[in-house]
Amino acid sequence: MAKKVTVKTIQKIKDSGEKFSVLTAYDYSTAKYIDEAGVDIVLIGDSLAMVALGYDTTHYVGVDEMRIFTKAVARGVNHAMVVTDMPFMSYNLSVEEALKNTSDMIRAGADAVKIEGANEYILNVIKRCVQSGIPVMGHLGFTPQFLNTIGGYNIQGKSFEATLEILAQAQELEKAGVFSIVLEMIPEESAQYISAHLRVPTISCGAGRYCTAQVLVSDDVFGKYSEFKPKFARKYGDMKSLIFDCAKKFNDDVKSGAFPSDDEVFKLSEEELKQLKLHEGSIKC
Repeated sequence: MAKKVTVKTIQKIKDSGEKFSVLTAYDYSTAKYIDEAGVDIVLIGDSLAMVALGYDTTHYVGVDEMRIFTKAVARGVNHAMVVTDMPFMSYNLSVEEALKNTSDMIRAGADAVKIEGANEYILNVIKRCVQSGIPVMGHLGFTPQFLNTIGGYNIQGKSFEATLEILAQAQELEKAGVFSIVLEMIPEESAQYISAHLRVPTISCGAGRYCTAQVLVSDDVFGKYSEFKPKFARKYGDMKSLIFDCAKKFNDDVKSGAFPSDDEVFKLSEEELKQLKLHEGSIKC
């Protein structure tokens, strides 16, 4: 069995010039298959708000939901590193609450947490987490939890000045102790420049080809979630059609009597059946 992926593993991959992969998972069986496929990091993304729970944004999930999904995913993973998104406002009220919530995710089975942003307060939260033994993945560029202040799903880092600003934030995250940084929805040239000036690996989420890793939402990869597909997401399967076809065939077979068949039912022994028939004959109406 392959060794468990750790923060040390991730840095070694970066230093060797190789790549690593990141996929989201929200349940035990999906996490198990992703892990067996060799994916390096399994992320319990707060994207579960949309793809698993049907909300419009990530803002609707809290610590309780993330803890439940983390427990499920962690039970299915042996090789990959398990990282949990810290949900909206779970680390913003105080450092003490942030430490409590992040440590809850570690107790639930996560190996690390992901925190969005890089302002002075968040940098302090990250430092305290790392000092407390909680590895942190950073997240810059488009940050979904800041959707309302950003003003929509807008590409970030589209200018020379904006690129330098993200780089400065990334360097501060590195100083704070993050082991990697997600760069979301920024031009690949900007991501390439930022990545070249960092020691820690960067993870592209729509940030082009020059980061150390790529991350996608598994439901996009599997072709399961069809309400919206980002430009940068590649569909590798068509689970939507597979699930629909299987459900329809089941429905049709149940209503036609084709399911269950004789091979799909349990039966009494001949002796027990004989006694049952004799008893039936003795019952008077």
